[in-house]
Amino acid sequence: MIYTMDGPKAGKIEQMFDSIAGDYDRLNHLMSLGIDRCWRRRAIRQVVEKDHPQTILDAACGTGDFAIAIAKAANPLTLVTGVDLSENMLAVMRQKVAGNNLEGQIITKQGNCESLPWPDSSFDCVTIAFGIRNFEHRELALKEFLRVLRPGGRLVILELSLPSNSIIRRLYNLYFTRILPGIGGRISGDKAAYNYLPASVLKFPGRRQWTSTMQDCGYNNVRHKAFTLGICRMYTGEK
Repeated sequence: MIYTMDGPKAGKIEQMFDSIAGDYDRLNHLMSLGIDRCWRRRAIRQVVEKDHPQTILDAACGTGDFAIAIAKAANPLTLVTGVDLSENMLAVMRQKVAGNNLEGQIITKQGNCESLPWPDSSFDCVTIAFGIRNFEHRELALKEFLRVLRPGGRLVILELSLPSNSIIRRLYNLYFTRILPGIGGRISGDKAAYNYLPASVLKFPGRRQWTSTMQDCGYNNVRHKAFTLGICRMYTGEK
């Protein structure tokens, strides 16, 4: 989802994601060709330290898939906080949290990731899965994540990307720009949202540019790993 500072654009984006919240999980799996669960499992290895409790912030948490997966894998005393701009997305997340009996391990808060409501050094880890590409002011959000991380804490980002292989990239672009918007529009009734979502992937910076941006924002030990021929990329950095 897009996270902007308060203003007309933020209101329009919030309304768009509120409108597709009920269908978002199914359509998100379509966007990733159904492999997103595997990517999350691989990213969790960089997040969870099962031997002791953690405080983890899942930014742009959407309907909560990543937060729930983290809570299931983590120490039972770990607290996962999900923050998102869309209240309708959070409502779906709360239902899923309750269905998994994780109310004691996961809390939710509506909020703007460019101006987080927590004090400095509040979290051991910050995660964001398939959301950072949609931020209007990405550097501002990165600095906020760094601010709320404790010294030595880690940021873990999962994001859709373009495959490295040129032939596969062309096929993926065809699926993303021609097929997916039609499918998403029919399922959700909001074709504009599913024209926007693929376009946001195509516009996201490449690996070198994004790792450089993270370093410029103050992160140490910035690393990158490509999954599934580069369809998804994981970025990690430390405070």
